[in-house]
Amino acid sequence: MPTDLWGWITYADPQMGALARLQQHMGYTVGGVLLACLVGLPVGLYLGHLGRGGAVAVNLSNMGRAIPTLGVVVLFAVSPLGASYLSLAIALGLFALPAVLTNAYVGMQEVDREALEAARGMGMSEGQLFRRVELPLAFPLVAAGVRSATLQVLATAVLAAAVGGGGFGRYLIDGLGSQDFPQLQAGALLVAGTALVIELVLGGLQRLVDPVAKARAGRLAEGPAAAAEEATVSDS
Repeated sequence: MPTDLWGWITYADPQMGALARLQQHMGYTVGGVLLACLVGLPVGLYLGHLGRGGAVAVNLSNMGRAIPTLGVVVLFAVSPLGASYLSLAIALGLFALPAVLTNAYVGMQEVDREALEAARGMGMSEGQLFRRVELPLAFPLVAAGVRSATLQVLATAVLAAAVGGGGFGRYLIDGLGSQDFPQLQAGALLVAGTALVIELVLGGLQRLVDPVAKARAGRLAEGPAAAAEEATVSDS
């Protein structure tokens, strides 16, 4: 077993090494965020589109923030599901749900009303209005909610180790129990480093796929070309 900080960070054991713990940790994170998105995004977007009922749903989901996350993880671990991947993913998904649902609802509510009226005046159906106007304009806030939920779950997934799960939390729990401070420090650094990398990756993906930003960039790119074309036509 490693005895120093760098040894724990580079530990290559196929079951207890840093790469194995990373895979376990990301598995819990992805599962929790995916479950939160499967529930929170449709509910938040639909209620935001309707413009009613969202405040109740947001307040109910935010009540979950008052429940200690460790208590939820332990509760699911002692349920018939046991300390399985599914039970841990559900517990973490409940923790991520408020951020996803709230941002989806608020993003839809923040859409410019004048843009909606103009789209309706053009004869768009409600489905077209949702897909082509509301969703693109709400995308930045919706994506911010998913990013926030991902980072929250990534940090909270260390609690999986408290009920026998894996992930970087094993370094923290085992290091604390055995007074192995290099292992404890390695776990903290690995969680923080992974969170930083995930934030940078998600931020880059958001800028890459943001429909409003892409449309704005397209107009800026076309601006000089259009101006040059107009000048050529006027000179001829």
